[in-house]
Amino acid sequence: MKTFGPLEAVTQPTPDPGEKNLHECHWKPSLHIQIPPNWLSGVYIGRLTTIPQPGEPYWQSYIIFVVRDDRPADILFQVSDNTWQAYNRWPNNYSIYTHPRGVQGPWADVSFDRPYAREAQHNGVVDDPRTVGSGEFLPFEFPLAYWLEQHGYDVTYCSNSDMLSPEKGLKCKTFISVGHDEYWDLRQFHSVEKLRDEGVNLLFLSGNSVCWVTPFRDSSAGVANRIIFRGGPYGGNQSYAVTREQEHGPFPRHGPDEGMLMGARNVEPVNGGGDWTITRPDHWIFSGTGVKQGESIPGLVGWEYHGNPPAIDGLEVVAGGTAWQGGVNPQQWTATIYPGPKGNFVFNAATIFWAQGLSSPPGHVLPWSHWSRPHGPDARVQQITHNLLRRALGVTAV
Repeated sequence: MKTFGPLEAVTQPTPDPGEKNLHECHWKPSLHIQIPPNWLSGVYIGRLTTIPQPGEPYWQSYIIFVVRDDRPADILFQVSDNTWQAYNRWPNNYSIYTHPRGVQGPWADVSFDRPYAREAQHNGVVDDPRTVGSGEFLPFEFPLAYWLEQHGYDVTYCSNSDMLSPEKGLKCKTFISVGHDEYWDLRQFHSVEKLRDEGVNLLFLSGNSVCWVTPFRDSSAGVANRIIFRGGPYGGNQSYAVTREQEHGPFPRHGPDEGMLMGARNVEPVNGGGDWTITRPDHWIFSGTGVKQGESIPGLVGWEYHGNPPAIDGLEVVAGGTAWQGGVNPQQWTATIYPGPKGNFVFNAATIFWAQGLSSPPGHVLPWSHWSRPHGPDARVQQITHNLLRRALGVTAV
């Protein structure tokens, strides 16, 4: 889209840890970009390249940002950047998960005013050095964005923080949660509830979603929505939410039962893997796939998932089975669909890996997870997703 430079480079200071191990970078800008009006809404990646001395290697990393627009669109694609930041260990093992008081408590604050280090789960889920600076977008979300645009769908993009109020989503026909969408501010939850209640279709093509309440607060410079922490569990009175409070709390915030929004819940253990097994082959989402009862899509469930569907009128379990941790700790996962109040619907694929079945963009590194490995693009996953989107957009399949 655009090339800048060469730029004058200076060594920027690594911030000292603040309260709750917060690291905020008060860096001098090297470049200001005015987004031209012809840049479409999308996820943009800036590639930084050093200019080496003769005979020396050069280094590269990324900067990632979302270009938004306010137009009505068929699909609103929400990137999961709260989760990218929660796991971000920059500069040296400082994330929501690395505070000495515990890996699951509310002890650590993290700031968006810092670079993304290499994807924190690269030792157990994906090994892609291009996650330096790009969060979790490339391994877990890009295959969906690539596939949607490849097939000409009308998509606009936003960050988690753009859903603190529902206005943007109410302009669209379908809202998509993608990949590893674990951390939501309570205002996000109520915004997406509003979308559903006003007739917007919801697709949770994700796993471990809406798991932790993640309140935003201002940066030390007064910029809104720049710091987050793990405020407490979603789940209402569900046993796993109560257990999290007992084992990792006390927490200052608690969220409602996410299953009443998503159609399935986070469960314990949430970590595992398995095959995505069809239980309702006669359902319209499987039209044109030719699938049979009990047929499985190998390795598609993982590395975290949803299960334990709530009692919602009209809810159907369309796929389900057992996720395992290397043959132990079995847990039941469920993919569900239920009707909304205005002819819309809510679909829950129940796996972080759904996008892996849609496309393999150039250079894509396939995750392998601790317990299972998706096998890449699958015609059944592609057709199911087409069916969901065509129904959501009122398009007759051809």
